[in-house]
Amino acid sequence: MIKQIFLFLLICFGFSPDASAQFGGFSHEIGVIAGPIAFQSDYGERYDFKTNSGNTGLGIGIIHYLNFSYKADCNCYTPETYFNDHFKLRSELSYNKTELQHFGQWTEGKPSLGKDQLKAMTGSTAVTNIGMQLEFFPWSIRDFTARTGSLGPFISLGGQFSYYNAEASSTMGPLGTPLTTFPKYLTPTDGRPYGFSTESGTVWSIISSVGTRYKLSPLRDLMVDLRFQYFFSNWVDGLNPNPEIYKENRANDWLVWFNVGYIYYLQ
Repeated sequence: MIKQIFLFLLICFGFSPDASAQFGGFSHEIGVIAGPIAFQSDYGERYDFKTNSGNTGLGIGIIHYLNFSYKADCNCYTPETYFNDHFKLRSELSYNKTELQHFGQWTEGKPSLGKDQLKAMTGSTAVTNIGMQLEFFPWSIRDFTARTGSLGPFISLGGQFSYYNAEASSTMGPLGTPLTTFPKYLTPTDGRPYGFSTESGTVWSIISSVGTRYKLSPLRDLMVDLRFQYFFSNWVDGLNPNPEIYKENRANDWLVWFNVGYIYYLQ
């Protein structure tokens, strides 16, 4: 079963069985991750606690590591170099979905048409990611592997290619009219007729993480990981008020993901 899962991961990440044989000088690890996501978008107010706590979702993923410190074909360590003992290459296929709505001072207080429009406007975004990141372990990977109960902190940097599916709607009726839509979202922007869009698309992103592993057994690790992901687009959430007019919405979309993972070493 473990071998079947591993072959599935290789196919997902674009490797063939023949190609994986070329990496026989390394060892492999596979795992699963899951945890809550805080999506920072054009919904709500920047730096507002209700926005940050309300626009949250859930992410899940499968991961694969190339471990350069150990050779699976001979059950022995690789030549001791700084790179082999402090770096791992992580591949990942993940999915997250977040429900979005407006929070903050512009939806609170004395009722008005604008406030009612913002409160009635909701959206969602579902994002599928595939990519790689290089993880750096300040402490020795060999020492961590040798001791059950040890900690292996790390930081990482990498990139991902994402497919997103964004939706925007209102309980007041179809968006796109002055009766249902807040004025700033009626302004054309970036080739769209409005500052909102129900669309699917692809986007690149940069990711950075900090976390640690905990050695459960010689072949099993528990991992916690806090990730920042910055998208090179402002349409991932389905909202993008014209940035030339509405300067407060000029930043691209990004998210923070706290996940817990379980990792198994293949031998």
